Amino acid sequence: MKRPATRRSYAARVEKVVAHLADRLDQPLKLEQLAAIGHFSPFHFHRIYRGLMGETVAETLRRMRLHRAAVELVHGRHTLETVARRCGYGSGAAFNRAFAQAYGMPPGAFRRRQDRPIAGLSCPDSDSSEDTDMYEVKIEALPSHHVAALRHVGPYHQIGRAFERLGAWAAGHGMGFARQRSFGIYYDDPESKPADELVADACIEMAAGQPLDGEIRPLTIAGGRYAVLVHTGPYAELERPYRWLFGEWLPASGEEAADTPVVEEYLNDPQSLPPSEWKTAICMPLK
Repeated sequence: MKRPATRRSYAARVEKVVAHLADRLDQPLKLEQLAAIGHFSPFHFHRIYRGLMGETVAETLRRMRLHRAAVELVHGRHTLETVARRCGYGSGAAFNRAFAQAYGMPPGAFRRRQDRPIAGLSCPDSDSSEDTDMYEVKIEALPSHHVAALRHVGPYHQIGRAFERLGAWAAGHGMGFARQRSFGIYYDDPESKPADELVADACIEMAAGQPLDGEIRPLTIAGGRYAVLVHTGPYAELERPYRWLFGEWLPASGEEAADTPVVEEYLNDPQSLPPSEWKTAICMPLK
């Protein structure tokens, strides 16, 4: 009994470190400070972190910062130099190289791509396919899922910090995060209220009877009929398929959305794949 309990204790302490990283992306962080936050020996902290999280602290921080940069490029109006500086890069050239390596294109091109029009269902003969997005929607009968959930309140693009904490918790319970099905439940339209009041749950599938602790609680994602759109690309771009699904597809489909929240399922591992290959299933519940 002692070994699983020790692993869970380590995971809870690493979770504190991950939360500290997520809240201080603009600050220089030293391993000695992070070790102290998790109450680890500085001699062993990084090996423990890497063993539980599957990546180094530097890789976690880089991934978080580049994701925030992608969000700011889509939704913000900071200059590229400001975004680079907030990512911790001393020069625009270094930031351009890092962003292009992760996202498959320079940050300027990534920002310009967001201004492309979205193709509507009423224009199937449009010859602008190179500059527009069309999506395939399938109506599927999805099963219910029992999940462990961690509540997130605030801008939806910051839910990653809840998933990072959930990943640390899962590692402590012998559940490889990359092997578990992961979901996001989004209770609000992000345009309907202030960003700091938005509510969501970060979730991973769990076996029945899995012990839970702390802020992590059990939830059941209801099964039923869903309209499913699979988006391939960075999470920062998800607003585009959402707008198309609700603004174009739903009104023309003859379907009606059910009175339950939208669910996203994350179909592959963002730690091991570049953002251009991330797959997200947007699941709209139907009556």
